[in-house]
Amino acid sequence: MTVVDRFLKYVKFDTESNTETGTTPSTPGQMVLARELEKELYEMGLEDISLDDKGYIMATLPANTDKKNPTIGFVAHMDTSPDLTGKDVNPRIVKNYDGKDIVLSQELNVILSPVDFPEMSDYKGQDLIVTDGKTLLGADDKAGIAEILTAVQYLKDHPEIKHGKIRIGFTPDEEIGAGADYFDVEKFGCEWAYTLDGGPIGELEYENFNAAGVKITIQGRSVHPGYAKDKMVNALVVANKLISLLPSSERPEHTTGYEGFYHLTNVSGTVDAATVGYIIRDHDRNLFEQRKKLMKDAVDFINKLYPESTTVEIKDQYYNMREKVEPVKHVVDLAFEAMTAVGVTPIVKPIRGGTDGARLSFMGLPCPNIFAGGHNFHGRYEFVPILSMEKAVEVVVKIVELTGKN
Repeated sequence: MTVVDRFLKYVKFDTESNTETGTTPSTPGQMVLARELEKELYEMGLEDISLDDKGYIMATLPANTDKKNPTIGFVAHMDTSPDLTGKDVNPRIVKNYDGKDIVLSQELNVILSPVDFPEMSDYKGQDLIVTDGKTLLGADDKAGIAEILTAVQYLKDHPEIKHGKIRIGFTPDEEIGAGADYFDVEKFGCEWAYTLDGGPIGELEYENFNAAGVKITIQGRSVHPGYAKDKMVNALVVANKLISLLPSSERPEHTTGYEGFYHLTNVSGTVDAATVGYIIRDHDRNLFEQRKKLMKDAVDFINKLYPESTTVEIKDQYYNMREKVEPVKHVVDLAFEAMTAVGVTPIVKPIRGGTDGARLSFMGLPCPNIFAGGHNFHGRYEFVPILSMEKAVEVVVKIVELTGKN
């Protein structure tokens, strides 16, 4: 089975995660995919295959040499983002992309255009996998799963490539910050690992955001609008005032590189009560703490205007893995060498997001991130070039080969 065959199969599974269920995995579709992957692992003849009740999958490709080699791992996540539906994904392949607009949905007038996404021009002449304009695609991170399994099958079919023990791990709920919650690092048993959860071809990342989730609850006072003077407290108006207190220039759409942000993720409610959701991100730990303080200060200010109306809950989600990976930077250098060896130009850059690898690094498993090939994650404009996926497979194989030689 090719990497494309695998990918097109996996995106048909509805694995959108959900912050509200309180279960792991957070949605039943993730376990459905997990059981399918478990079945494939058995069919491939791998060993030590396990699927626990939380949806975590692990498996082993045994060493094929007596040489003492480190045990390394490769990790990807099964869920897709709740930002857009992952149900009834209907991918199609655009052959020999001509560099022009791609009509994703005539019905909805959804057009994937290099005017809006200039990076598309980098893939002129290549085959692209796109959506039908109604759902996300799921390359984040089903491309990673497909790439890992295709690479492992290649290694199994080519025993002339000598290697140590290789471990595979697939996780649920990464998109809601819970992918590493029940990951058993000791059971995984690796000296280091790589997540295949990055974006465009060549990305190699060992820095990521420090991250926190924010839930703000506002209690208003609903009174008939005809008799509301000096009595009504409109929770929706309070929410709008709070939002206006945060710097508008520090939103995701105005930041890049190492710049952090406040990202408004949801607002819901009525006159009587409202909730506001944010995520806070910054690469620098001190600036991250300052951002959290500013959020608390904004709520305190609102409570001066509307006493005891507003509460805030801020929960740290993950931290910058650089702190844990840099002392063992040879694992990054190895991936850099592997990319170069297969004709991929490494792009070492900070992740403007997070991966399971960030939390795993703080749990004792250094885990930088490698490209999976996709673009425009979490939305209907998501696409992945087929060549990028094939090159990701080659990079995994080469990392294993170089580890065996070294």
